[in-house]
Amino acid sequence: MNKNILYISIAAVVGLLAGWLIFGETSNNTVSKEAIQVSTGEHNHSGESADEMWTCSMHPQIMLPEAGACPICGMDLIPAEVGANGLLAEQFKLTENAMALANIQTVLVGENSVASEGGVMLSGRIAINGDETAIQPAHFDGRIEKLYVTSLGQKVNKGQAVAKVYSPGLVAAQQELITAYKLRESQPQLYKAVQAKFKNWKVHGPELDEVVKTGKTKESFTIYSHVSGIVTEIAVSDGAHIMDGKPIFKVSNLNTVWADFDVYENQISQFKKGEQIRVTTNAYPNKVFKAKVSYIDPILNVQTRTVTLRAVLNNKDEVFKPGMFVQGKVNSNTTVNESVITVPTSAVMWTGKRSLVYVKSDFEEPVFEMREVTIGNSTGENVTIIDGLENGEEIVVNGTFTVDAAAQLQGKKSMMNQKSKH
Repeated sequence: MNKNILYISIAAVVGLLAGWLIFGETSNNTVSKEAIQVSTGEHNHSGESADEMWTCSMHPQIMLPEAGACPICGMDLIPAEVGANGLLAEQFKLTENAMALANIQTVLVGENSVASEGGVMLSGRIAINGDETAIQPAHFDGRIEKLYVTSLGQKVNKGQAVAKVYSPGLVAAQQELITAYKLRESQPQLYKAVQAKFKNWKVHGPELDEVVKTGKTKESFTIYSHVSGIVTEIAVSDGAHIMDGKPIFKVSNLNTVWADFDVYENQISQFKKGEQIRVTTNAYPNKVFKAKVSYIDPILNVQTRTVTLRAVLNNKDEVFKPGMFVQGKVNSNTTVNESVITVPTSAVMWTGKRSLVYVKSDFEEPVFEMREVTIGNSTGENVTIIDGLENGEEIVVNGTFTVDAAAQLQGKKSMMNQKSKH
């Protein structure tokens, strides 16, 4: 009788193994484990789930077998949710066949020095030199009948006609001027006072001389620019009302421009004013432009955790265009003891607000989970990770979007879904 039971148990195990070989891996490994336990006369009464693990709500990469404090932030650990397949709530599994077909590749995260022999690489963009801007204001109240400056990027020269304006105040003042002109012999001070009024309004020259000579008032006057540069902002349009002192347009002198670079909080101590910075841009890949650090913002941007490092670039040849992306390289002499994590750029997915990577949670099995990270500077091939990864973790560097698609299909956190569907 005992022999028959033993034979039946062996046959059951063989059948299960054959089914696994034919149909591949199942999403629920607990069935095969239970079958093996039955065949050996053992049964686990502690439940079907894996041993309870503890994690941190702020740092989900932390997984410990016992309760306690997070080793990163010190917060109390909470129980990690484990599914029926033995995986944590945000984890999902791919088959070996899917891994091979999608050519999914992973690498171990390692450390690299912040300031390597080649210097520190910074990312930035070209901006208008704020010290070389000027505003063309209105000097009297009125209504614009015709605006001659109509497009951004338009070049304006000093003395150029920029608008034709109707002003009721000027019409009344002209009548006063005509009367004062007639009395100029007997009341010269009155005439000079009225002339000064027009001079303050920047209205003079042939148009005003014509009014005096003919004795007829004009309904509109031309405003002439007293600034020169490239138009970067237009505040009004045809038919708009203008007020004394309010801007009509803004111009900038682009003979020099700013190169503004982002420096992360943990890098601030490496830089100082006067250091030389070598600037490159994709528009001119074979050219290197030299400048010096002229400004380091004393206030930290709390949203990006960065400060602005600025250099002034000569732009007489109009090489640089505001908004253009540039890279800066600084050979800092500061000794840096800290180190940061760098990963291949292909490992990171950007959604605009979030930066994401996929971590291979199990070194033996193709189990993955999405991880949100904080990125630092990019050197083209690599990007700095400030927070979200630990040295020794394994991440996807090729086939990242395929892994993300699998996460979406399985209802897990992904680039498109910030919350998993349970």
